[in-house]
Amino acid sequence: MKLNMGKMDRMIRVVIGLGIIVAGVLYKSWFGVIGVIPLATALIGWCPLYCPLKISTVGKSEDSQG
Repeated sequence: MKLNMGKMDRMIRVVIGLGIIVAGVLYKSWFGVIGVIPLATALIGWCPLYCPLKISTVGKSEDSQG
């Protein structure tokens, strides 16, 4: 599995994922469980939706490091 998410994309997903989880806890809603999806994709650095769309946010400098 080749990484297809850059550092900025991953950081944004962590913030969004944690925000959704916190909102779910504060509003006592199961909606917060959805926050696990962006959080998980950020942690592994691979988004399954990017593959069929042929999207990659990995920069050239990041690509040579990983």
